[in-house]
Amino acid sequence: MNALPAVVDLRSDTVTKPSAGMRRAMAEAEVGDDVYGDDPTVNALEAEVARMLGYEAGLFTATGSLANQLALRLLVKPGEELVCDRIAHVVRAEMGAAAAFSGITTRTWEAAAGRLDPDTVAAVITPNAGWHQVSTTAIAVENTHNFGGGTVQPIEAVRAVQELGRAHGLGLHLDGARLWNAHVASGVPLLELAAGFDTVSVCLSKGLGAPVGSVLVASAERIAEARTWRKRYGGGMRQVGILAAGGLFALRHNIERLAEDHDRAARLAAALGQKPELTETNIVVLRVPDAPAVGRAALEQGVVVSVIGPSLLRLVTHLDIDDDGLDRAIEVLGPLLAG
Repeated sequence: MNALPAVVDLRSDTVTKPSAGMRRAMAEAEVGDDVYGDDPTVNALEAEVARMLGYEAGLFTATGSLANQLALRLLVKPGEELVCDRIAHVVRAEMGAAAAFSGITTRTWEAAAGRLDPDTVAAVITPNAGWHQVSTTAIAVENTHNFGGGTVQPIEAVRAVQELGRAHGLGLHLDGARLWNAHVASGVPLLELAAGFDTVSVCLSKGLGAPVGSVLVASAERIAEARTWRKRYGGGMRQVGILAAGGLFALRHNIERLAEDHDRAARLAAALGQKPELTETNIVVLRVPDAPAVGRAALEQGVVVSVIGPSLLRLVTHLDIDDDGLDRAIEVLGPLLAG
């Protein structure tokens, strides 16, 4: 009997499995009780990410959503307003956590492919709105932009939005879950991409391939407050250096190789008729007449994709997708999309 072809999983770069080297590092990690601040591997990870991004301190969290929500908690009081684009992760994919946990109201702007436009942001904010309206107190920027298709935010636009925020006394959060991809794709140093925000979150379990974890960076004072809120939200962890070790391994071995994921995504997009300029990193978003039908048909042939809307598919390349897997995805998806 012929063996069935391996499943090609393009749902997300979160589906990767730890490499043998990463597993060894995790198994051998020195650990302590992180709630007491005694886990040396966690402490090393937090310090390393803070150094890489140019901030005073870092906080390890189990998820990117938790890192984002802690940041928003620091910057926006209950009843105040966060503004971001309509398809930003913090409002579309975090289960309403800003409202449920922190009483934060949100207002959004339209952004083609998630791309930042300073004039649009300026038209949305309402700082110091008085007694009868909600005041904007923070702006969130996402780089790269997930549902926008892996868009890299232009650094000039980011700086303009930062200047706008500072002029009005607004907090600034960067959802940098895939900031590593933005760095590799653009060539802009991480320090420059992360500069100028009050809080920055980065993820270790997407393109970098760690099994768990994100890090929030900010000033030492803000991270001390975030640590309290992490515990309050039930996010305190004990001998979690085992997981932090995977993150450290990822930082040391898996950043530059993201270029391979970007190359494969570009090849995939071209084969499926996507405009090259719409695929900047490792995410391909396709508009099709019936996304659920295409998703089901692909799954029957061993290719798994994300259906993110009635007419939208998302395909994400990652370190567990090699050239053979990519060829198989093209072989399956090409006819389905052509039909």
